[in-house]
Amino acid sequence: MCHASADEIAPSDHELREFCNIGYAGGCCRMPAERHADDVRFALARDEESRIVLHYVSERFHEPVEYGRLEYDCQTHRWLAPMRDPCLQRQAECFVEVYLERRPRKIEQPRDL
Repeated sequence: MCHASADEIAPSDHELREFCNIGYAGGCCRMPAERHADDVRFALARDEESRIVLHYVSERFHEPVEYGRLEYDCQTHRWLAPMRDPCLQRQAECFVEVYLERRPRKIEQPRDL
């Protein structure tokens, strides 16, 4: 679902391919003219089996405007400090979900006692 405008809209395949998945959605007609960033990029910084550390950077006009670090605890399935923007947080969650599909954990799940 697209959250660029006030209305939640399912983007077309063309929009997904040309704007959303490329990283810069500036050409999309739903992007507000006044916005903090054009995109956000996530990168794996460290995988310690029980914890995943990501770096992220938000860009505007191809220049960084915000960057930071996120940590995900694989045992509790929780973020140590979630992002303040729910849409960006969901994007980070999607990044980790795909990463974990490709690299499942060997951690034993907690047992109910």
